[in-house]
Amino acid sequence: MELSQLKYVVAVADTGNFTRAAARANIAQPSLSQQIIKLERELGHRIFHRLGRKAVLTEAGTVFLERARRILFEVEDAIKELSDHPSLERRITVGAIPTLAPYVLPELITVCRKRFPNLQVNIREDFKQVLIHDLLAGDLDLALAATPVRHATIQVEVLWKEALILAVPKGHQLAAKERVTGADLTQETFILMGSSSSLTDRIKQFCGDYHFEPKIGSRCAQVATVKALVAIGAGISILPSGSKAPEDRDSLVYISLADAEPFREVAVLRHMQRYQSRGAEQFLTVLREAHKEPGAGAGA
Repeated sequence: MELSQLKYVVAVADTGNFTRAAARANIAQPSLSQQIIKLERELGHRIFHRLGRKAVLTEAGTVFLERARRILFEVEDAIKELSDHPSLERRITVGAIPTLAPYVLPELITVCRKRFPNLQVNIREDFKQVLIHDLLAGDLDLALAATPVRHATIQVEVLWKEALILAVPKGHQLAAKERVTGADLTQETFILMGSSSSLTDRIKQFCGDYHFEPKIGSRCAQVATVKALVAIGAGISILPSGSKAPEDRDSLVYISLADAEPFREVAVLRHMQRYQSRGAEQFLTVLREAHKEPGAGAGA
């Protein structure tokens, strides 16, 4: 049994298809198939049902997959631990949701480059569920996301709370108000992030508190696009206060939301069983110093 065979099994299980798995593993599809057949013969059990183009785990395959993931995870951690020498260049990969990445990470990386010149921080920006998947797969050292996050093997350390505020275009009927309630928004068209965004979930929850479903005009992958559409009058939005920028004053008006005063909690996520490298600890030090609020604690 070889590690490469375990990687191929995981790839097929994740993609549900031998061709896509081969592309992900950067190997020819026939070679990948042959290696898995060889492994099945060695184990004496079929790992996958071949259902046309679809590959589905057998009962034996389901048991084996859990072990394979664990073995690959341990091997990767062993390599990281052995290579984590103070004199060596350190690399970590940090994930962040799109509503945090451009507003939080540049400052943190700037500080890291000054204080820890051997530390290289690679960034992966994606929605929360993707980041959680990547944490569990061992592809991320840390991730920044909004709560809630509930998973038995992910440690959640809440760092700060961030108010959510209304964004409207200049000249909008609500722009003159100092504070707006949810009841004022029932007839408005919303510009929101994608359906996978935790911010979208939070906005829908806020609207639900006022017993209405937001009418969605557009969905975007980036806050900058949301702002651009709001600025031309295509709708309104609710954004994290940290996403405000000085240049926004030319086209946008930000207004506090009264009554419920919605907010989100921002947390750093870690795999509880993953070896915490020196580089990850250095990044955490900078992150906590920059953003942790008094009294904030860890949760799950």
